[in-house]
Parts: sequence; C-alpha cells; structure tokens
Amino acid sequence: MFKPEVYIERRKRLQADVQSGLILFLGNEESPINYPDNPYPFRQDSSFLYFFGLDSPNLATVIDIDEGKECIFGDDLTVDEIIWMGPKPTIQEKCEQVGVRQSQPLEKLVETLKEAVLNKREIHFLPQYRADNIVKIQKLLGIGQDGIQQHVSVKLIKAIVAQRSIKSEGEIYQIESALEIAYQMQTTAMKMTRPGIYEREVAAAMESIAKSMGGRLSFPTIFTIHGETLHNHYYGNMMNEGDLVINDSGAENVMHYASDITRTIPIGGRFDSRQSDIYSIVLSAQESAIRAIKPGIEFRDIHRLACETLASGLKDIGLMNGDTKEAVNAGAHALFFQCGLGHMMGLDVHDMEALGEDYVGYTDSIKRSEQFGLRSLRLGKELEAGFIITVEPGLYFIPELIDCWKAENLHESFINYDRVESYRNFGGVRLEDDVLVTENGSRVLGKPIPKTIEEVEALTSV
Repeated sequence: MFKPEVYIERRKRLQADVQSGLILFLGNEESPINYPDNPYPFRQDSSFLYFFGLDSPNLATVIDIDEGKECIFGDDLTVDEIIWMGPKPTIQEKCEQVGVRQSQPLEKLVETLKEAVLNKREIHFLPQYRADNIVKIQKLLGIGQDGIQQHVSVKLIKAIVAQRSIKSEGEIYQIESALEIAYQMQTTAMKMTRPGIYEREVAAAMESIAKSMGGRLSFPTIFTIHGETLHNHYYGNMMNEGDLVINDSGAENVMHYASDITRTIPIGGRFDSRQSDIYSIVLSAQESAIRAIKPGIEFRDIHRLACETLASGLKDIGLMNGDTKEAVNAGAHALFFQCGLGHMMGLDVHDMEALGEDYVGYTDSIKRSEQFGLRSLRLGKELEAGFIITVEPGLYFIPELIDCWKAENLHESFINYDRVESYRNFGGVRLEDDVLVTENGSRVLGKPIPKTIEEVEALTSV
C-alpha cells in the first residue's frame, strides 16, 4: 500500500475532474468456486485499489463531491468470523491507512444512496463486470436490469482513464517489481523446456515462482506448442524435438501491479532454419516498433510500422508478394498477424479494460478500425509520457484461417498461398516486452530477458 497522501491526492484530482454529484465505488466480494466457504482467491477491483488501496472484500465507498465528504462502508469482523479468519484491522483503522476520516456499517450505504436518489442527485458509477455487483447497483439505485449501461458515468470513466493512464514513479517501481517475478518465470521456463515433458510441468513451475515471490499470475499463463491459437490455455501436450513453444505469462506483485512478457522457445535448444526466419522477422518488427515509440505519436502508427516490417520479412521468404505498404493497407498481412501490437498495462494486465476498451485506447477523434486484424488493436491513440504499454508482434499460421482465405482467393495478389501451405502446421511466434513511454522516447522495463536467437538458444540448451 502507498502512503495515505497518495490516495488523498488521487481522490482530490478525481473530484476536481468529475466536479459534482456522488461517486460510488463498489469493492469486490469473494466469489465461491463450488460452495460459499470455498472461494476463488480474492482480487479487489483495480479502480477501488487505485483510489482507496484496501485489498479486502465487502467494502464500498462514496465520495460526495458537493459536500466534500468521503466515507468507507464496511463491517468489522464478528467473533465467529475471527475464529475462522483471525483478527483483521477495523474499518476505521483501514480508513486511516488511506486518509479517509469517516466510516459506516455496510447497511448504511443503502440509506445514503436512497436519500441521494430521492433528492435526484447525480450518482456516478463505473461499468460492472461481476454479476453480484450488477445486482447490487440495481438494488441500491433502483435501476432496471436492462438499464445499468445507460446509467454508467462516462464522465467518471474518462476522468479515471486520464488519471490511471499516467504512471507515477511509485507505480513504475511496482511494475518493475512484477517484472522481476516475470524474469524468474521466463528464464526458468527456458531452462526447463525440453523434449519429453508436458507443457503443464513448466506452467506449474512458473505459477509456483509467482507465489513464492509474494505475487500471483496476472492472467492465466499461455504456454503452448500451438502458438497459432492466440490465447491458448491448454497445457496437456508433450513437447517434442523441433516444436516451438510460446510462453506468454506474467505476474502481479503484492500490490497487484502487473507484468506481461512473451518469449518463444525452441524445443531441443535450437531453432531450425524456417523457425529462425520467422523468429527474426518478429524480432525485427518488435525492435523497430520500440525504437519508434515516443510521446505525441499515435500507437496505431507504431502498429502499422510493425505490420509493414512483418510483411516485408514475409515477402523476403516468399510468403507475401507485391508492395508492402499496399498489402498492409489492404489488410493482407492479417492472415499472419490477426491481433493488435499491444495494450496499456498497470493494475490490470489489460489496463482499465473493464471501463471500456475504446475509452482507454481511443478518443473522440481517433476511432477503432473495422478492418480484420486492425480492429483488434486495443490501443490506437496518441502516446503520452508515463504510459506503460506492451509491444507484442507475432506471426501465426492458423490452418482454418488459411483455408478460409484461400477458398475465397482473398488478397491473392499479396499472398503466395502455395508457399503458405507448407507452413500450415508451423504454429506461431510472439515476442513481448513492457515499455515505458518517457519524455523523449521509451524504455523497456525490467531486467533484460533473453530474446535474441543466440541468447534463447544458450539458455534452452543448458
């Protein structure tokens, strides 16, 4: 937890941006796996953490901007609960930790909001992604089941996105702490990965590292020989000589700041010639994209640069034809790169995605494209110093997509389908790092994780 002054200052800025009314933050509750006393590991809402820092369930807060009041609603543990859970700080003690003067029992939240509704006061709240909180909002504010989205405060969303997007020095430190965990996860995976073992053995070892270092996974690990499936969470394959494994994994540190790193590993310790070709193209795209990052440039232009680098490399090895820029403008490269180059990162691995991806990654003037591939770009807007973003180009050979495009002769002037056919079972290659936008350019965060062909082979052949 940061010092109380950090949270006080964040809330002051939020009130100044929203200007009037009440701001309601619902913290998360524990969620049962299969019965109430067997819950999933608790994860607090990230905006609640950002403004109030309290990492425990069954809390809510109201900021009354007009009256200049803040209150945390929650209940102290009963003796029966202490027997099972042990003693915890009181609600008032929690308030003091984050610079809030007033606390009330959770039942008083109903009265507070009922009075505000009767007086027709404006109540700002965020989009809800958990069913229990959706139901709470409906009951607390008297909103019908279909009306939640219509009542979400766009003004509050935009104020929070503007504030959370720029990372403080303290936040950068926390993210680099999460990257230290990711370094250990990635390098351990490279050393462990060899023919004859299952994906799950390496995935389990990485999760153990995250927990042993005081953290947890920031998202379900992607560790798979089928890297052509972008978000593949199956770990049941045995790894064999000549396979490629994509390791897309990351950790949250104790304060829930995230890391997100991807490396591609050759099973057996060596890339063959085709794998080296594809890997080198992806590495070149990533390096060119990172070099181009600076404040004032739109990230969709960085994405386009990476796409042109990928297409140029594919043309060099005979998989694409024609003018590279024309091919990218037409979207022909998306047969091989179906997603976006990266996303914002912070307290969420896809930072603030619950608030609405277009609010986070786009603006009123910079809109999301509808073109296949480009429409999956989560971040398109102009970069600012203090943004932390991922840069993760890849090349993916998806047999079903190849068959679909080939049957339609889609972009046949740019794609050498006969040559592509020989790659249909290749899999995929992805490389990803976490990058801070600085005043004059960018900085890759964290300790360098082996990435060149020589570095990766040196570690995987240990």
